[in-house]
Amino acid sequence: MGRLELVVLGLACCLAAASAAKVSERPAEGKGPGLPLSAPAASTTLPPCHHGEGTLKAKDFKKRCLQATITQDNTYGAEDCLYLNIWVPQGKKEVSRNLPVMIWIYGGAFLMGAGHGANFLSNYLYDGEEIATRGNVIVVTFNYRVGPLGFLSTGDANLPGNYGLRDQHMAIAWVKRNIAAFGGDPDNITIFGESAGGASVSLQTLSPYNKGLIRRAISQSGVALCPWAIQKNPLFWAKRIAEKVGCPLDDTARMARCLKVTDPRALTLAYKMPLAGMEYPMLHYLGFLPVVDGDFLPDDPVNLYVNTADIDYLAGTNNMDGHVFASIDMPAINKQKQEVTEEDFYKLVSGLTITKGLRGANTTFDIYTEPWALDASQETRKKTVVDFETDILFLVPTKIALAQHRANAKSAKTYTYLFSHPSRMPTYPKWVGADHADDIQYVFGKPFATPLGYRSQDRTVSKAMIAYWTNFARSGNPNMGHSAVPTHWDPYTVESDNYLEINRKMDGGSMKQHLRTNYLRYWTLTYQALPTMTGDGAPPAPPSGDSDAAPAPPSGDSDAAPAPPSGDSDAAPA
Repeated sequence: MGRLELVVLGLACCLAAASAAKVSERPAEGKGPGLPLSAPAASTTLPPCHHGEGTLKAKDFKKRCLQATITQDNTYGAEDCLYLNIWVPQGKKEVSRNLPVMIWIYGGAFLMGAGHGANFLSNYLYDGEEIATRGNVIVVTFNYRVGPLGFLSTGDANLPGNYGLRDQHMAIAWVKRNIAAFGGDPDNITIFGESAGGASVSLQTLSPYNKGLIRRAISQSGVALCPWAIQKNPLFWAKRIAEKVGCPLDDTARMARCLKVTDPRALTLAYKMPLAGMEYPMLHYLGFLPVVDGDFLPDDPVNLYVNTADIDYLAGTNNMDGHVFASIDMPAINKQKQEVTEEDFYKLVSGLTITKGLRGANTTFDIYTEPWALDASQETRKKTVVDFETDILFLVPTKIALAQHRANAKSAKTYTYLFSHPSRMPTYPKWVGADHADDIQYVFGKPFATPLGYRSQDRTVSKAMIAYWTNFARSGNPNMGHSAVPTHWDPYTVESDNYLEINRKMDGGSMKQHLRTNYLRYWTLTYQALPTMTGDGAPPAPPSGDSDAAPAPPSGDSDAAPAPPSGDSDAAPA
């Protein structure tokens, strides 16, 4: 393939096209360039345009957008953070032209993350070199604002929210205008991402702002319909922040004016995500998410799929995506000497079915514990916990998104997969499959970039994923393109409900059908038909009071531990 060149464009602005720009290039050395998308962004506002001229020597990644550290007692990153990184494959003599373009959107619960990803000894998770060279595509990564600075909203025009989504859109539009100067095809742009990045990809395809910008999209373990992708009660969370930093609570206009002049670090640290000792499932503590603002997202995402009619879509999940969340909600699943009881599982189910009340909790508990009658081992119970969270947080929303895409498609093609290459975390029980985010390292070619840390079978998985992903970006068909694939991947249809299972053994038997169909039918038919307890389907708001307290969505007596039903599944818990 020849060496990889990082071609650096010395012009960046958010509204003007690139013209009369100088181009310089240098060999890749495990680092990506930082091209400015805008001038430093003030908190909770749209960033101004940044106009530059001349040649920019972009040798290192820029700082991530301001966010809390993992301990949540300090911040790191910067307000001046809207930069992108570009990897361009080049032959030894020729300059590439009209290459497919793949734009990565990182995950991190809309709370954390960066365009270069985690870093260990200058080995960056989202280094695009392996994808670019192996797939002969251009790879772009970028930063966007997260946490309160990216997603705080009063639910009205005073602070409409979605600033992080608009950062993403601005990066996509920048690439559309400028990527030809790097040898890219502006009419063949694929956006791809994982978790909150996968949901962001989905939301970008649904937004009318991106009409004509995106040709294809890949969502890994996250779509716009996931229950954690949209905040339905943004004003509650805005008030919590306002109270914490001393801003008015009684009028959103006054609140917004105050928040806009508050130290961004104070705003960032005013929100803390509890990770232990939570009364309710982790889902309910995610405060700063995209919102339906009537503009960038003009309607509930499920009603916007007409905008994806001509965007090819590939989406899938990991077979144990819910494990990392189940580990927080119920730590016993990873501990050999700790047991999961029926009461433990019922409490978790109750916390994730609040909008349907007791009937929702009881019927859900019944269907998921039915296999326990034949096998009530701890391994089976712990797998059930993971399967439940995987279904409700990832698999079922992804299946619905695929069906919506297919139903609205004109020229668009649809593909789906299940990633099942087991996690390599040594501290996990042996029964754990592919956990949330396990797929990223294979998409970014880490088994090739750092071969000593991986096995031959890991390189087999990585080679296949890069081939499928980059072929899809090139042609809209994962089977056709620059790279050979291990087996044919058939398109998804609602009738066939077929998917490709991705792991180290891929052959003609890897195309499968009807993944967890009984549970899909339960959630989309039986569960949806149950009466909703809170009018619009939104989870009830957590109680106000101490702004450091964890929110606790009420379900009856909040001090009483829920107990599993016995007998009639419509009966109240004992």
